[in-house]
Amino acid sequence: MSQVDSLPRGVVLAATPLGNVGDASPRLRQALAEADVIAAEDTRRLRGLATALGVEIGGRVVSNFDHNEQSRAQQLLEAARTGTVLVVSDAGMPLVSDPGFSLVDVAHDNGVPVTCLPGPSAVPTALALSGLPVGRFIFDGFAPRKSGARREWLESLRTEPRAACFFESPHRLADTLKDAADVLGSTRRAAVCRELTKTYEEVRRGTLPELADWAAAGVKGEITVVLEGGTPEDVDAESLVPAVEALVTEGMRLKDACRQTAAGRGVSNRELYEAVLSAR
Repeated sequence: MSQVDSLPRGVVLAATPLGNVGDASPRLRQALAEADVIAAEDTRRLRGLATALGVEIGGRVVSNFDHNEQSRAQQLLEAARTGTVLVVSDAGMPLVSDPGFSLVDVAHDNGVPVTCLPGPSAVPTALALSGLPVGRFIFDGFAPRKSGARREWLESLRTEPRAACFFESPHRLADTLKDAADVLGSTRRAAVCRELTKTYEEVRRGTLPELADWAAAGVKGEITVVLEGGTPEDVDAESLVPAVEALVTEGMRLKDACRQTAAGRGVSNRELYEAVLSAR
C-alpha cells in the first residue's frame, strides 16, 4: 500500500517512532489522518505525535491500554467490521510488550482483516546496536520484578545459546544486572541500550559485573538489554531422565517434558525421549 492507496477495512497495527519523529512512515501519517477509529495506549501521547507530524486526526480516538483492552476489544471489533481501526502504542510496535493482543486475537477468530504498517521497534534496534552475536535470539518482554523470580528466569538463560533481549525499568536495572552477574557468571557479556533514537541515545557494552557497577550510579530513560547467548552444558541424555520424570509426575506430557528439559542442553528431544523410555 502506497501513501495514495486507501486505508483497508479492519484492524491496522502501526508502529510509531521510539523517539525521533522522523522515523514515522508515510503510511503511518496517512493512517492517523484517515482511520475511522484510533485505539491508542495513551491518547495524549497520540495527539502529541500527530501534532509533531503535522497530521490532523480525522477519526475517533479511544484509549486502549493494559487494564481496559480486553473489555474494549468487542467494541473495537464491531468498528473494524465496517471501517478501519488503527492500533498504536506509545512507541514501537503494538503487541510487543504493549497492548493490542486482545483485539487482534478476536479479529482473527471472527474473520475481520488484520494488517500491519511496519516500522520502529526497540527489539531489532537494540539487537543491531549491541555488537553481540544476535543471528539467533529470543525476546522475553520485561524482566521479572522480584529477585527470586528474576534469578529463576536468569537460570533458564544460563545455557540458552541464543542471545536474549528484554526490557527493564531504569530503577531496577542495577539489581537485574547484579542478579545476572551472579547467576550467569562474570564473563557473560551484555549491552544496555538506552533512549533509542532519542537525543541522549546510549549503548553501553561490557561484562555483566561491569554493567552492574555502571548502572549502580543510576540510569534514566527507556531501557532495552541484549544478553549474549550462553554455552550449552555438555551432558548426556541419561543424566536428564530424572528431571523429565519429575515433570511428568507433575502432570506434564512426556514429549513436552523432554522438550523443556532438553532446551539448551545439547541433547535432542528425540534422544532424551528414547532415553526415558529405555530407563522405564
